Amino acid sequence: MSLLITGLSVQKSGRPILTDVSMAAPSGRITGLLGPNGAGKSTLLAAMLGLLPAEGRITFDGHDLPNMSRRARARMLAYVEQSASTEERLTVQDVVALGRIPFEAAWQAAPSPEDADIIARAMQEAGVASFARRRFATLSGGEQQRVQLARALAQQPRLLLLDEPTSHLDIQAQLQLLTLLRRKADAGVTVLIALHDLNLAARFCDHLVVLSQGRLAASGTPPDILNPTLLRDVYGVAARLLSDETGGPPTIVYDSAIPGSAT
Repeated sequence: MSLLITGLSVQKSGRPILTDVSMAAPSGRITGLLGPNGAGKSTLLAAMLGLLPAEGRITFDGHDLPNMSRRARARMLAYVEQSASTEERLTVQDVVALGRIPFEAAWQAAPSPEDADIIARAMQEAGVASFARRRFATLSGGEQQRVQLARALAQQPRLLLLDEPTSHLDIQAQLQLLTLLRRKADAGVTVLIALHDLNLAARFCDHLVVLSQGRLAASGTPPDILNPTLLRDVYGVAARLLSDETGGPPTIVYDSAIPGSAT
């Protein structure tokens, strides 16, 4: 159930945002989608969801994702966006329950007992069960992010897409989230996660895809591609890699921005 993208190109107002991007996200692995601001990470995720007109091919388990019906696609993949808000007076449990809508019958007025169990487990996994009755709009940004993750987990996806899910989280919550994604990947879920923190990517991701100015800059395992040359060319920074005495991934230390570098 690998995710395959071939020759993906996207334009907005006649300006190229992605150009001929081809990549893969292996089945049952965490693939980190990296690149500086404006590299095209969010655009790539939006194209996968059929939200933007695009050229090229995007398939998962043989299915053409952008051309599937929304309901069929939602039974296969779930998406956690950078931030979400609503003016509706929804509780946390109400928001998480939205993840079961693609599986409900048209006449169904309330979640079935099976759906209720799935919703409860998703809230427990994401660490939001303790405030299930609170209104979503009253939560902090980090709490809302965790609720959105619970909603995605309630879909029981085979493909999980996340756009900067750690951006509103404290360090403990970041580690908890990525550890949870590790468990999901180990259970067979294909995970594609856009990240800015390269040290988190090196620690938790099995495979990396790096975008730069809308093009594929590199792909491979973290040890293969996270090096001073890539950090200079893609991010415009001088950096060093410090070895981990315990045998874990090296730590990236940023020394300075490189004047005049294009990112």
